[in-house]
Amino acid sequence: MTKEPRIVAELGRPETPDETAARKAESSRVHREAQNTRNLIAALVVTIGIVLVIVLAVPRGEPPAREPIDVSAVAERVGSAEGRALIAPDAPSSWQVNAASVEGDVPRAWTIVYVDETWFVRVAQGFDADPAWPARVLSGASPEGTVEVDGVTWDRYDIADPSRAGNITGALSTQAGPDTVLIYGKADDATLEEVAAAVSPEVRELQEETE
Repeated sequence: MTKEPRIVAELGRPETPDETAARKAESSRVHREAQNTRNLIAALVVTIGIVLVIVLAVPRGEPPAREPIDVSAVAERVGSAEGRALIAPDAPSSWQVNAASVEGDVPRAWTIVYVDETWFVRVAQGFDADPAWPARVLSGASPEGTVEVDGVTWDRYDIADPSRAGNITGALSTQAGPDTVLIYGKADDATLEEVAAAVSPEVRELQEETE
């Protein structure tokens, strides 16, 4: 007895050979797409796992502390190359030295950058600096009087607009032989004068050498 073709409910009749072939092809396509999706998810999970293993395996910790800068040693080496005496203040241990090098072009300046918790100060020795050099460094600021620190008379600068002067709030300058020493930064007057006191012995020596 011949088996009657199965009636498809959606069609209300048996499938034609072409419809059967199309249905099976669509079923195969859906199966392949589902398999590809599962494979993609599995690969993604494996990749994330590898990344986590690498991240956890890499040792972490604080970066190594930067070697402290020996201002006296750097000043001696640079001064020998420049053929001139450079200031190297005997600063308190709480003053961290961020840099000690020759900066600028005309004039070039031996510059030490000190920082503490609440301030930063640059001590710059401008080589054969002209009288207008401090004003150029300080965005046009003019002296507002003088102050004497340990026998050295310094011009005092009050910066009216620190935002236009690189966040500089005050400065002191004095002549030291052929050079000009400029102390400037974000600091109050007491701090600037404390730095000037540390610098003054060497400033006096430079002044006496040219008398």
